[in-house]
Amino acid sequence: MAAGDIAWILVSSALVLFMTPGLALFYGGMGRAKNVLNMLMMNFFTIAIVTVIWVAVGYTFAFGGSGGGIIGSIEDVGLAGLSGEELLFAMFQMTFAIITPALISGAVAGRMKFSAWVMFTALWALIVYPVVAHWAWEGWLTDLGAIDFAGGLVVHINAGIAALALVLVLGPRKGFPTEAFRPHSLPLTLIGTGILWFGWFGFNAGSAFAADGAAINAMVTTQIGASLGALGWVAAEWRKTGAPTMLGAASGAVAGLVAITPAAGFVGPAAAFVFGLLAGIVCYFAVSLKFRFGYDDSLDVVGVHLVGGIVGSLLLGFLAQASVGGVDGAIFGEISTLWYQFVGVVAVLAFSFAMTWLIAKAVDATVGLRVSDQQESEGLDISVHEERGYVLTDAR
Repeated sequence: MAAGDIAWILVSSALVLFMTPGLALFYGGMGRAKNVLNMLMMNFFTIAIVTVIWVAVGYTFAFGGSGGGIIGSIEDVGLAGLSGEELLFAMFQMTFAIITPALISGAVAGRMKFSAWVMFTALWALIVYPVVAHWAWEGWLTDLGAIDFAGGLVVHINAGIAALALVLVLGPRKGFPTEAFRPHSLPLTLIGTGILWFGWFGFNAGSAFAADGAAINAMVTTQIGASLGALGWVAAEWRKTGAPTMLGAASGAVAGLVAITPAAGFVGPAAAFVFGLLAGIVCYFAVSLKFRFGYDDSLDVVGVHLVGGIVGSLLLGFLAQASVGGVDGAIFGEISTLWYQFVGVVAVLAFSFAMTWLIAKAVDATVGLRVSDQQESEGLDISVHEERGYVLTDAR
């Protein structure tokens, strides 16, 4: 690997890691003021938890050689024997392993025990993420022909369906669905959105693993996807409610980023317009499904990441272009690509939902998932962490 390529992956690793604090701000502003530190802590602490799991066994389960296409071998336990470019690859992939469970935290905002979150995250990073990463990037889904440039299957669908399973076990917040749960700080959310958008260039363009034309294409399609996602979401809500909102623009940008993630290196700029616009519109309507079906996804992880990931992964089956990434989609004559994408989506949905459900049940049976009613009413910042996100007077 050339020195310039190494430098780019080093920078990309830092960019992707920076996304997790950005996600904390994005989620923190969307929740209530009395829970902002709890949300920041859930995301920040995930970095430490997953780093330990990834170094110990997560990397080797995901990339340590194939065990029949299902899970990696144990040859790289503790990153033993890795050096140079191999260690750089492990570091880059670690940042993906970190942000994926962090995405789930938005679904459970305001009501999950922090001890339960620590246990859940460790088990999920150990059991679920490495298996899906192996399937999609080195195992049987790769052998089948499914494609995922930067994590549509591995990160977004995986986290989105896991969020749904977890909230079904956890139950809704007090007052859901009749009480309005409004964001307490949209400026904080916008700062988080900006950090996520910035970091996503490392997420997608870094997945080219070289400072080359593929990375350039991925960066351009990422920018287009985010922009069209914001435009699509705001256009849909403006037409429906008569009010274009800052929250809608931020959510739409993230939806567009989610959808373009699996396709960033397989489609060109023109196709990226379709990914972003469709994701913005579809995800806008998808977030309301929680009211129809009664599951309380606090910060719309299901509506944005699960639905956006499915939109992007399946649309890739139509619009992949061999002249860009070496694979043609259905509109270019390869209908099998769409089938492989469908199989990949279904496989990740089934495995991640089932395993997350079991993990959530196990955690609930041991330490318990939910805080008490009193803690939920008081707010988790004070009742769990004994800290305040904001001190509005001189009183201490």
